[in-house]
Amino acid sequence: MRETFHIEVIGSDGEEVVTRISVRVGSLESAQERALRLFARARVPQRRDEPAHSVRVIDGAGREVFHRTRFEEGD
Repeated sequence: MRETFHIEVIGSDGEEVVTRISVRVGSLESAQERALRLFARARVPQRRDEPAHSVRVIDGAGREVFHRTRFEEGD
């Protein structure tokens, strides 16, 4: 069964949502993969003055089910 997840990329200040998309996928793992790809693109130096701080996935009930910061990525 497909479920809707909301992916938010958080800016360098750690609070501002700079990108928000909704995806319908079959599993949380698929949403996580999509979130990590979006996060990688948001961290490209040409995109913004400073790299994105984190990405999170929120399920249809409004609960945060995945969170990754740039520090966990090895920066």
